Amino acid sequence: MHHERTRYLGGRGYLAACTLGLPADVTREAVRRDLDAWAAGRATAADYSAGLERARGHAATLLGAQPQQIATGSQVSVFTGLVAASAPRGSEVLVVDGDFSSMVAPFLAHGGLHVRHVPLEALADEVRPETAFVSYSLVQSATGAIADAAAVAAAARDAGALALVDTTQATGWMPTDDLDADVVVCHAYKWLGAPRGAAFAAFSERAIAEVTPFTAGWYSGADPWTSCYGPSLHLADDATRFDVSPAWNAWAGAEAALGLAASLDMDAVREHDLALANSFRAGLGLEASDSAIVSWADPTGCDLASLTTAGVTASGRAGRARVAFHVWNDTEDVALALEALQPHAAFAI
Repeated sequence: MHHERTRYLGGRGYLAACTLGLPADVTREAVRRDLDAWAAGRATAADYSAGLERARGHAATLLGAQPQQIATGSQVSVFTGLVAASAPRGSEVLVVDGDFSSMVAPFLAHGGLHVRHVPLEALADEVRPETAFVSYSLVQSATGAIADAAAVAAAARDAGALALVDTTQATGWMPTDDLDADVVVCHAYKWLGAPRGAAFAAFSERAIAEVTPFTAGWYSGADPWTSCYGPSLHLADDATRFDVSPAWNAWAGAEAALGLAASLDMDAVREHDLALANSFRAGLGLEASDSAIVSWADPTGCDLASLTTAGVTASGRAGRARVAFHVWNDTEDVALALEALQPHAAFAI
């Protein structure tokens, strides 16, 4: 991963991929080219759309899907909201207690659903015959804990439940191309290092049929250029019916970022990231884990403050300190973070 590290300008001490990713050289260049073309009056809607289609292909690679199964958008919660809005009143929705709100709030806002919150480790076992939807993050934002996606998928299938999984905290550092779910949604601004405003989702045939495209607009037609005006409803037959008009400038950078990620060996990226994360855990006296996110109790914020003072970019979530290790990091970052924390005596998961 040494070559990958050299692509990033601000990687030293940056342990915050789980909050905001860094742009690689190719992404920075793509954003500059887009700005220059826009400023010079050379930017065109047709060129932006062509770039979006290339990005759709990269997203398909990352999620193990076909391009026609990929919808492009701007936020995870909007995709979740489409699923929630399509849920029949009275449906039971199973969610993870303490999950990121984008996977929970749309179902609560529906007002007519029975939303049941269960611990992450019990998610598969809690799927019941009456469960209609299962919504969860593959990697938990607050703790970095990883769900047993295979077990959840099997349980959902047995119950006939529609499974929705968010890979925003996973895609980019670990393989996410073998998930058995009806909707797999991801925002690209974290581990993928894309500009914020570029999200995508893979829809199964069942989801395409059962989810109503309430956000349908001119970009939801099979050919957006012929579906710009009413009075007819123009909907593509595939997952692009869930497309919204793209944030062009964001997708100019996202195309490059997703292309780079799709070219990497995600098993090798995971091995690199986990080696650093587990070296850091060992330095704190914590057990090894299978997550690139390391989180520990920090109720007063003292540990986060110590990291920040030492020049380490970290984050705090739900009364916990949180760091993440990615391709721009190396063992020097581990040492830097551990040195900042050594004066503090006790750490507990």
